[in-house]
Amino acid sequence: MQDESRWGLRTAQRRRITIRGVKPVGTMQHEYAKTWLYGAIAPASGDAFFLLLPHLDTTNMQVFVDTFATTYATTYNVVVLDNSAAHTTKDLRLPDNMAFVFLPPYSPELNPAERVWLDLRGRMAWQQFADLECLEDELCVHLDQYDAATFQSLTSYPYLIEAIHTVGPWPDTATLRSI
Repeated sequence: MQDESRWGLRTAQRRRITIRGVKPVGTMQHEYAKTWLYGAIAPASGDAFFLLLPHLDTTNMQVFVDTFATTYATTYNVVVLDNSAAHTTKDLRLPDNMAFVFLPPYSPELNPAERVWLDLRGRMAWQQFADLECLEDELCVHLDQYDAATFQSLTSYPYLIEAIHTVGPWPDTATLRSI
């Protein structure tokens, strides 16, 4: 499952436990610089791959695809993703070891990568960063704290796991990866 998420310097607010009728107090930062976190997570195994890039566009999606394909060069990778313009453009060139399967339009709830972003945003709520580099460093620190079991628990929707096991038998399970 592949998706991207925008991260910026503006403080992310989340619910906090307080006395009834008292709103949580927090310092807000109103800067609007941003970066994009691209990610691919295998629901069946919890294997994950992330890349920070400056924009969501065809050029950066190509960088993500090429880096992902190089990282997993020995496997054939089936990547499920949404219908973003950066994913569906004719200018995007897929490597030989990669194929895309698109989710139905306007259905982000079907992409379990969204749950990873939600969990990560909860962990980073109310934090402030001096600049984008500090934000990116903190994102990396938080991503390093996740393990395969956590990614698997966040993304292993029953319909996906069933679909992964239904499509088989795979020709060679040692060289086929479903992300």
